[in-house]
Amino acid sequence: MGRGRREGEDWRPDVLGPGFEQRTLPLGEDDEGDVVATLVRYAPDLSEPGALRPPGSGTPGRDADVLYVHGWSDYFFQAEHARFWHQRGARFYALDLHKYGRSLRPGQTPGFTADLRHYFRDVEAALAVMGHGILPGERSREDRPLVLVGHSTGGLTLSLWAAAFPGRATALVLNSPWLEFQAGSTGRAVVAPALGLRSRLQPRGRMVAVDLGFYTRAVSRRFEGEWDYDLAWRPEHGFALHPAWLDAVFRAQADVARGLGLDLPVLVLLSARSTLLPVWSEAMRSSDTALDVGHVATRAVQLGSHVTLARIEGALHDVVLSAPEARAHAYRVLGRWADAYAGG
Repeated sequence: MGRGRREGEDWRPDVLGPGFEQRTLPLGEDDEGDVVATLVRYAPDLSEPGALRPPGSGTPGRDADVLYVHGWSDYFFQAEHARFWHQRGARFYALDLHKYGRSLRPGQTPGFTADLRHYFRDVEAALAVMGHGILPGERSREDRPLVLVGHSTGGLTLSLWAAAFPGRATALVLNSPWLEFQAGSTGRAVVAPALGLRSRLQPRGRMVAVDLGFYTRAVSRRFEGEWDYDLAWRPEHGFALHPAWLDAVFRAQADVARGLGLDLPVLVLLSARSTLLPVWSEAMRSSDTALDVGHVATRAVQLGSHVTLARIEGALHDVVLSAPEARAHAYRVLGRWADAYAGG
């Protein structure tokens, strides 16, 4: 970094290797120190063997800018997903939210927030770099379509953002969004009052861990899965749970239940089934082990007036990390939907 430059001004090589770059986005400070987000982009050298040149403009579903946001206890490492969008002619970006992955700094509580809307500043910082930022009294400076892609808690966050800023995005893709509690709205209503009280008294108190490591077993190549990723940034048993964080999720889910009235096309990708058990089952290799997909499906179709729900047989919680046949099916669905709705 050159003399006099601040952190975040330059793109630099990313941990994912050739074609991927990252840029730090300063977000100020909180009680745990400097807060940053990290924007990753996929910009392969077209002279490299095997690199695909994006199609020309004017084709439905092409020439979009895509911003991906990860879920809880996660970060962006889904390189295949970036290549999917690039091969369709899109400019692909992914965001590691503050206190996650590339953005986690020493001494910070991993993944902690007391309000999912605090991530709006991360999203806005990323959009400003992408050319979709808005200054007071101005429209977006970029006329390319903007497609938002969110996984799990990231999908919940982007749904809130799209509702708060109608007209900014062209389309919204939700990959197993955490729109409802695993015990349903009734279970959430029972737990919420006590959780809200504890979140005020002990916002960073430790809660009982609920991740038994079965999802990691199904996904990570270090165990029985297919994918390589950093277990420090995506731990085997997930991050520690804190009352204020879970209360923030519950409040966001309650907002969804009341109706967000989204006015843009939404695609929701879900597994065909869930396997929520306290012991390992071979069914966990081909189902969602994090969410009750039935509850999510019911809530998803209430997001707005134009929602497409696709249930993928054999899919995992992160649909694009599923076994080859299931994720190929998911990409076919996503490609057809993008041709129809992601071009603006």
